[in-house]
Amino acid sequence: MNEQVNVQQAKANLSRLLVSAEAGNHVVIARAGHPVVRLVPIPQRDRRILGFIPGTVSDEVLRPLSDDELSLWE
Repeated sequence: MNEQVNVQQAKANLSRLLVSAEAGNHVVIARAGHPVVRLVPIPQRDRRILGFIPGTVSDEVLRPLSDDELSLWE
């Protein structure tokens, strides 16, 4: 579906126009009847997975260092 609206209509109906564009409809905003911009959805990126090696890390890694261990870093 193609839809062209003037700026005033776009201001009053922006939420509806966004939903329409997200649904794949062509939404054009015009000034004085002349097309100016087109609303298009931004493609959603796949959620990135941190790391590339499968597995888990034990809670032991996150424990605070003891005083003896800390002194080795000084």
